[in-house]
Amino acid sequence: MSPSTNSLLGYPDDARLLIINADDFGMCNAINQAILRAFKEGVVQSTSLMTPCPWATHAMNMLKENPDFPFAVHLTLIAEQGNYTWGPLTPKEKVPSLINEWGNFFKLERMADLLAQADLSEVELEYRAQIDRVFAAGLKPTHLDWHCFHEGGRADILDLTVSLAKEYGLALRVSEPRVIEKLHGEGLPTNEHRLLDSYRLDTANKSATYARMLREIPVGLSEWAVHPGLDHDEMRAVEPASWQVRYTDYQFFTSPEARDIIEQEGIILLDYRPMQAIWRQ
Repeated sequence: MSPSTNSLLGYPDDARLLIINADDFGMCNAINQAILRAFKEGVVQSTSLMTPCPWATHAMNMLKENPDFPFAVHLTLIAEQGNYTWGPLTPKEKVPSLINEWGNFFKLERMADLLAQADLSEVELEYRAQIDRVFAAGLKPTHLDWHCFHEGGRADILDLTVSLAKEYGLALRVSEPRVIEKLHGEGLPTNEHRLLDSYRLDTANKSATYARMLREIPVGLSEWAVHPGLDHDEMRAVEPASWQVRYTDYQFFTSPEARDIIEQEGIILLDYRPMQAIWRQ
């Protein structure tokens, strides 16, 4: 039987562990400001940096000023916003299978097209460029995860990302049971339950939903991928149809209620640093 993450990290078998990770750091200013506040004033424990995005340099400067803020490289091949886009860090002529007819990353509705045509060697070039950009800035990430993909989107991309995590001395976010079991079999700690993506929650009465979910957190390590954003004109322009997802996340994860429930329930908040220490051994 493979060891549990609790045992690998030295916690009791009945401990309820939770990583609250704020995705999409670097997408725009309203997101950057919200995520930093949710870390400093709320219960967010780590973030995921999108290096190809227009506000990535701003986010990286924030990380330099806040070296205690753990973060992932949020590996990005999708630019899902309608009027706001980005493309690869790699020269475009070297990654033609990853870009659309305008030279940018594909929109979310064309993810299937991207996954059908993406050349694995080009994916590796771009993923390395995104990771190397972070290290070149003098920053030290704790883990890798994917933007809009789950488990890499394709089996070979998943295998590539596992290899990159090991090579760079980083942990990896996963959530599929078969992948969790495989990595646990190698003695590597991971999230043990399906990842919560806050975009899958209704914005109506979201605080009550989060409060219930916190009280129902299972034994073992869970991870919530949340998406804080401020209610600013910029945020509404970038994401006119769903900016409320981000603002309701920001409201709850900076609220006294969130912290009170976590304390009442005895939930242990973590980031990826303890797992990274084992992944890099």
